[in-house]
Amino acid sequence: MSEVYGVRRGQLRDRCEATGSAAALVSRPANVRYLAGGAPSGAVLLVGPGEDMLLCPRTPTGDPSEGRLDEALRQTVLPTSAGDPAVAAAELARTEGVQTLAVEEHHLTVARHRALGSVAPRLRLADLGLAVEQQRIVKDEEEIALLRIAAEIADQALGELLESILVGRTERHLALELERRLVDHGADGPAFATSVATGPNSGRGGHRPSDRRVEEGDFLSVCLGANYRGYRSEIGRTFVIGTTPADWQIELYDLVFAAQRGAREALAPGAAYRDVDRAARQILDGAGHGEGLAPLMGHGVGLEIDEDPQLAPAAMGKLDACVPVTVEPGVHLPGRGGVRIDDTLVVRQEADGGPELLTITTKELLAL
Repeated sequence: MSEVYGVRRGQLRDRCEATGSAAALVSRPANVRYLAGGAPSGAVLLVGPGEDMLLCPRTPTGDPSEGRLDEALRQTVLPTSAGDPAVAAAELARTEGVQTLAVEEHHLTVARHRALGSVAPRLRLADLGLAVEQQRIVKDEEEIALLRIAAEIADQALGELLESILVGRTERHLALELERRLVDHGADGPAFATSVATGPNSGRGGHRPSDRRVEEGDFLSVCLGANYRGYRSEIGRTFVIGTTPADWQIELYDLVFAAQRGAREALAPGAAYRDVDRAARQILDGAGHGEGLAPLMGHGVGLEIDEDPQLAPAAMGKLDACVPVTVEPGVHLPGRGGVRIDDTLVVRQEADGGPELLTITTKELLAL
């Protein structure tokens, strides 16, 4: 993998040189990890023009959650008196003759940006923008393999929960159990805060589990994901508890399932982000559920759970092959509940079989 990280840093260096910056200071943890293999707490990465260097405020712990650092990358642990590693990196760049340093302005605080300018007043700071985030969009096969394992772990955790007794248990308890099961199956932890929603709470995006207990006849919607070696999956499913689904539940479920299938089928290299969103949104809107829909129908996943691209009505850009995304439409009926169906997929060429579904738990409306 050392060669991979070196190539990634080389691509960033080339981009900086093309825009007039001799070096780049990367401070956003996910971007540091992408380029260095790991991201010890507080570390920053200085890329070019000479030897790339990871500057750490303290000795890396070696904790797996921080990743595995590129052994070919020079690492420096700063003395306590050195203060902010970003400021130390800027001073190092200045001593190496760098005149223009690209920084991640979207990640730096105003105070930190000012500190960079004050320590090296002759060093011009340019905005690196989202250069690394854009570089991260298309995944290599090793990254996709990690995402595939993360998805398998989430499938396993959810599958085991569905085999247990659910009636009478609280949303909060079920969410905690799911997160424990993720770790039991090899995850470093949950990819995000697990959501379990029952009855009138079901189908609500981002619902925080409460002390409401599962009741017979409820919709139960679950959204979870695994973090495996830094890469994050996402899956969401909706079920009915303990009885044959009511007609309105079947109708609503079939509608959301049709919207989700439409968006999944729209995933192809060259497809516009907004067109994938539209494929799901127009089905839900046509059924009278246009108001209250989520602002997007999916998003990228990788080292963060919510990456580019954003599958939204106003999103600009087109999909490439090997881009992992979620497709997650949902409808919530106030006071009654609702349905969410969420998968993680990888965009593939039609010749390669089309979209690769990573999360494979059944989407059949089960009565548990």
